[in-house]
Amino acid sequence: MPYNKDPDAIARLNPEQYRVTQQSGTERPGTGEYLGNKEPGIYVDIVSGEPLFASSDKYESGCGWPSFTKPIEPAHINELRDATHGMIRTEVRSTHGDSHLGHVFPDGPRDRGGLRYCINSASLRFVHRDEMEAEGYGEYLNQVEDVS
Repeated sequence: MPYNKDPDAIARLNPEQYRVTQQSGTERPGTGEYLGNKEPGIYVDIVSGEPLFASSDKYESGCGWPSFTKPIEPAHINELRDATHGMIRTEVRSTHGDSHLGHVFPDGPRDRGGLRYCINSASLRFVHRDEMEAEGYGEYLNQVEDVS
C-alpha cells in the first residue's frame, strides 16, 4: 500500500487535526480522543495512512497524551531535533505523510526500551483489530494483542 501526503485527506482534517499535523501544534493535555483508548488495533497517520503504533505498545504514562514504547514500523517515523519553546526535544513526524505526531522522550518504561513516544491523538486514526484486514493492515495483526 503506498503511503503519501494526501491532499484530499488534508482537506478533510478538522481545524485541530490540521493545526497539529500541518502546523506542528500540540493538543491540550488530557483532551485527545485516543488518550483512554484500550481497544486492540493500530494507530495510523491521519493524512497518509501509514502504520505508526500498535495498541500493544500503548501505555498510561500520566503525561496527558497517548504514549507508546515504540513505533510499529520504525521506517515510518522521522525523529528531528526540536529547539522551540526554550528546550531541546526530539520531534516525531511520519515519514511519508510528514505529519507532526508529537515528541519522544527517554523516560519510558525501562523494561520496554526506555522510550516514551508522546503522540497527539489529532494526528492519528485508530484502526480496530477487527477492521485491520479489510483496511489493508492485516500484516500487522501479529503486533496487536488484547489489551485489558
